[in-house]
Amino acid sequence: MSNNSFGVPEILTGLWTYRSFLSDPNIDADFDSLEFGRGNIKINEGPMQTLDGLIYGPGWELKLAGSIGYGNPFTLQFQGKGIVGGAEWIYNYVGYYVPNWVNGVDQRPAIVGTIVRVIPHPTGNQGQSTAPAGVVAQWIAVKQN
Repeated sequence: MSNNSFGVPEILTGLWTYRSFLSDPNIDADFDSLEFGRGNIKINEGPMQTLDGLIYGPGWELKLAGSIGYGNPFTLQFQGKGIVGGAEWIYNYVGYYVPNWVNGVDQRPAIVGTIVRVIPHPTGNQGQSTAPAGVVAQWIAVKQN
């Protein structure tokens, strides 16, 4: 289905490596301190304008559901929702497919965007603290296959 005009474009389907970063403007912040999340995104084949898939990593998985806006660039809007460690996690994402550079070397398909935590959830060692709702971060995804 992804090879024709009736489904999700093939360039978007498949596995992506995902990383997200806190919005700290301090140029001296240690790069590792900016990490918000990391994992894999799987975008499934599906009907035109529909985004279906998963975002996941060790010990967690969220079901993705949303839409694809067909323009230049493609715009992806989706929600990730799931139960992690007995608690509900919900995140909203918006992303933009990065166009290819004409003279780019070793360029891989990429999506860049922003994420917001919709509801709070337990975090840390055995849920001893709470990850608050409303936290915003930026994310990148690079296609694996």
